Amino acid sequence: MTPRTQALDMLRAVARKDEGTRIVHHFATDPGRVQRMGIEAAGLYLDVSKQSWSLEGFEAALDLARTCDIEGRRDALFAGEAVNVTEGRAVLHPALRAADDADFHALGEPVSQEVTETRNQIATYAQAIGSGAEVGGTRQPFNAIVHIGIGGSDLGPRLLWEALKPLEPTIQLRFVANIDPRDMAEALAGLDPETTLIVVVSKTFTTQETLANAELAKAWLAESLSPRRMVKHLVGVTAAPEKAEAWGCSRTFGFRDWVGGRYSLWSSVSLSVAVALGWDVFQRVLDGARAMDQHFLEASPEVNAPIVLALAQIYNVEGRGRHARTVAPYAHGLRRLPAFLQQLEMESNGKRVKRDGTPVDTATGPVVFGEPGTNGQHAFFQQIHQGPMVVPAEFVVVGHTSEAAVDAREGDAPLWSNALAQAQALMIGKTEAQARAELIAAGADEAEADRLAPHKTFPGDRPSTTILMDSLSPEAVGALLALYEHKTFVEGVIWDINSFDQWGVELGKQLARAVLTDVQNGEPSEGLDASTAELMKRLMV
Repeated sequence: MTPRTQALDMLRAVARKDEGTRIVHHFATDPGRVQRMGIEAAGLYLDVSKQSWSLEGFEAALDLARTCDIEGRRDALFAGEAVNVTEGRAVLHPALRAADDADFHALGEPVSQEVTETRNQIATYAQAIGSGAEVGGTRQPFNAIVHIGIGGSDLGPRLLWEALKPLEPTIQLRFVANIDPRDMAEALAGLDPETTLIVVVSKTFTTQETLANAELAKAWLAESLSPRRMVKHLVGVTAAPEKAEAWGCSRTFGFRDWVGGRYSLWSSVSLSVAVALGWDVFQRVLDGARAMDQHFLEASPEVNAPIVLALAQIYNVEGRGRHARTVAPYAHGLRRLPAFLQQLEMESNGKRVKRDGTPVDTATGPVVFGEPGTNGQHAFFQQIHQGPMVVPAEFVVVGHTSEAAVDAREGDAPLWSNALAQAQALMIGKTEAQARAELIAAGADEAEADRLAPHKTFPGDRPSTTILMDSLSPEAVGALLALYEHKTFVEGVIWDINSFDQWGVELGKQLARAVLTDVQNGEPSEGLDASTAELMKRLMV
């Protein structure tokens, strides 16, 4: 039995023992629980005291992290070693937000100077468009950008824009990801080709959905602009600049293969956002992420926010068999956070084999879902409060949802008070006796109280984590997203899987090309399964 297996077994054993103790009891027996399980990190505050673990469970989780050499594997990532073992690549998204004088290496190759040069190019371009020095083919300034990408080329930049955009932006930014033509039609509605910039984001510049949408955008431009003028409106963001230029992009902004798609928002992938928000704002996002990187590198495990946040999930999945987690951001600007985390966590850690190719001996990543704050309360919160399946919750709470409203505490209080109350309700619940007493106090007779009390009972003892942000500032958003990136990495280390490949997306894409060929030929190919063949025939009518 390996030390890792022993540490996992110990965590599971302690978790089984914890099952007999309610969360509220841990507070009663451990007066220092809030202080011990509250962590300050890069301007954020993380509270894991409402998790189900006892102090012994918390220590067992920390022992598991140490046994798995989290700190050593972290250092290997930052050193640019080939932590993406299946593709033989370094994983260096921290280099993208490092200071200009940083010295990162990818597999021994210096990369920081190239990062700085690309960053300066983006800053110069963003400032030129903002000032009107960079114009379109008819010499009119740009007032709209259509960002075309999918997956990591869409979710991160879209989240940043929604979180930080002003109420009246000087440049409109619209995103297109879905291959459904309606998505592009909605994005282009009301825009003027002469003042619209099209940014096509694809690492390989071969992504089927992105290129199909890019062709629609190019055709839209061609209706109003000559080919000579149109090229000024087409920009590529890619690791394959020659393909982007051959397609028709007038200029390209690059990033390297050590930038994974779902970790790429810090790179030129967010060119559109840097232009629309202004370079100064985007730089502040990078600053916040860099502060979280430093915390991850320097803080000891018991007060290291990414490590502790990851361990809470490991405890729930491995120790308590809880295979789903909900994330509820109590800020309208963070409404895309659950979708971003679905890709970040489920694409990273939804794996069936370990790094050496043998079957996993753990459950690996849970299902992640969510909705913004009070919206979710009127949707799926019913189930997480009273359903038989325990679903850990994560509340992301913003004290001031606008930087301009830092002193307007009363304006935000109804929002964040809901978040605090939901976490409290999940933990303490309501007994049937309490529910019955409330009904009697409200005027119900004995029979009515007996009938309704079971329906108004809340089991409670349901775990949650709360992450506090003072305001929805660029720095706080950057720190939050970097926190989740490092959390995902820590979980992958403990589960002994590669968090940086995504072979699971390939088979469906491969078969889609075959299905499309059959459609173009007018009939299902020989050997196609009966169900798919029947569905295809019905759709081809």
